[in-house]
Amino acid sequence: MTDYAAARRAMVDTQVRPADVTRYGIIEALMWAPRERFVPAASRDVAYVELDVPLKGGRVLLAPRTFAKMVEAASIGPGDLVLDLAPGTGYSTAVLARLAVAVVAVEADEALAREAQSELEALEVMNAALSAGSPAEGDAPHGPYDVIFVNGGVEELPRGLTDQLKEGGRLVAIFVDGPVGRVKVITRTTDGFSERRAFDASAPVLEGFERVRAFEF
Repeated sequence: MTDYAAARRAMVDTQVRPADVTRYGIIEALMWAPRERFVPAASRDVAYVELDVPLKGGRVLLAPRTFAKMVEAASIGPGDLVLDLAPGTGYSTAVLARLAVAVVAVEADEALAREAQSELEALEVMNAALSAGSPAEGDAPHGPYDVIFVNGGVEELPRGLTDQLKEGGRLVAIFVDGPVGRVKVITRTTDGFSERRAFDASAPVLEGFERVRAFEF
């Protein structure tokens, strides 16, 4: 039988810390969150391996290193309101809820949303609200947000999503262009938006985040 607590420690010590993710709150959250509960039963033995774990419908649970570095790049504080987009089975929501005052999560797949809600309730995550809906539309009524966290690949940001950020708020996502991908942090400023490249990574493009292709004759 797999010792998941030991696997969790090994994930942090061999994947997360060496990637310069050393903030105590993030380490604590990753050590607490039972990642194996958020993957299909057949994949539990590889839940802590450095790879994307396949979920339903072509979705993935982001690899530990990629996810941890994205969380680090988001600079989430204890008073922040976070919008968690496309959380799949809810692992990201559980982790982010340990760092923020509250998390609003939006998942397109109703079956995944039900799984996520069940796990969050079982883990007694009380400061997160998850609903089935379109991540591409965000959740403006509950905003604006200090952080918008996108769990997957983005070719093009949906119109108006960054408008749901507070001034000083950050959007973190994996922007992909063919086989190439980079995590970027987009910050809302007084005059508009600024952009910072954080590190290289890739992930399947999420529905609603595809680039609009021009019609060709």
